[in-house]
Amino acid sequence: MSVGAVATRYAQSLIDLAQEKGVVETVYKDMQLFRNTAVENRGLMLALSSPVVRHEKKLGILKGLFQDKVDPVSFAIFRIITQKNRESILDAIADEYIKIYNDYKGIQKATVVTTTPLTAELRQQFSKIVAEATGKTVELEEKVDSKLIGGFVLRVGDRQVDASLRSRLNNLKLQLIG
Repeated sequence: MSVGAVATRYAQSLIDLAQEKGVVETVYKDMQLFRNTAVENRGLMLALSSPVVRHEKKLGILKGLFQDKVDPVSFAIFRIITQKNRESILDAIADEYIKIYNDYKGIQKATVVTTTPLTAELRQQFSKIVAEATGKTVELEEKVDSKLIGGFVLRVGDRQVDASLRSRLNNLKLQLIG
């Protein structure tokens, strides 16, 4: 079974348990904390993925980092995953939990990449476009990329609208070559 499928099953079980215990929001914040920690500290995921590091040691690392900072429901998944020897997919489980939570709450994440920071008016327009297209509340992430030259790239889920000048120039170049 693929990592994604396994992570989705664990994440779905975790959200079901969190709903039963009334701690969905708390577990969401805990999964964000784990994900951010894993992204900022590459050594954490290397240790959790290492076949050389024993499972008891991995659980000790998770206890030291998270036991006092997360809800017991969240820490329970760390313990279960360690017992099942699947520590290397904890980041994928956290990602899946966040996706399931967003679906549960009707939140759509979108990323817009521009050459300069967005004005409040443009931010509102992008949010409105995504909200109308998806029917969900929008969480807009903004990125600045000076290589775009002009225009924007908007990503919503697995869809992308590339209205950048760089993209248009590349298309023109391909037409001239072909």
